[in-house]
Amino acid sequence: MKCPYCGYNESKVGDSRPTEDGRMIKRRRECLSCGKRFTTFETVETMPLMVIKRDHSRQQFDRSKLTRAMTIACGKRPVSMEVIEKAVDEIEVSLRNRMSTEVLSTEIGEMAMEKLREIDEVAYVRFASVYRQFVDVDMFIAELKAMGGKE
Repeated sequence: MKCPYCGYNESKVGDSRPTEDGRMIKRRRECLSCGKRFTTFETVETMPLMVIKRDHSRQQFDRSKLTRAMTIACGKRPVSMEVIEKAVDEIEVSLRNRMSTEVLSTEIGEMAMEKLREIDEVAYVRFASVYRQFVDVDMFIAELKAMGGKE
C-alpha cells in the first residue's frame, strides 16, 4: 500500500478489524520509510449489477434508490429504518447471488413489494400504487381484494 505522505510502496499492518457493519476491513498501517501511520479500508470487489429499465435502457443498481422508495412507502407507518435496511439488504443479496449481472427493474419492484407486504400492508399498497401506476380507486380495490378480500 502506497504511503499517502511520502509515496513509499511498503507499509506494515498494525491492526485489522471489521467495520461496524461488517462490510469492510479497517487496517491501521505504518509506512516503512517515513514511519507515519494511516488507515485503509478493504472491501470485496463485486461485479456491477446492471438494471434493465422499462424503456430498455441500463443503469447500475443503486441501493439508495430502492431504500428511498421503500422509506417513502413506509412514511408515517410504524416501520423502523433498520427493518427497511434489512429488507433492502435481503433484496440486494438475492440479486447478487444470481449468476447474472443484469436484472429487470420489474423484478426489483416485485421483490420490494413482496418485502413490503411482509412488513406493512399499507406501505405495500402505497408502493404498489406507484409501481403499478394505479389510475383510479378500482385498481386500489382490486389490489386489496388480491391481498385477502379486504375492502
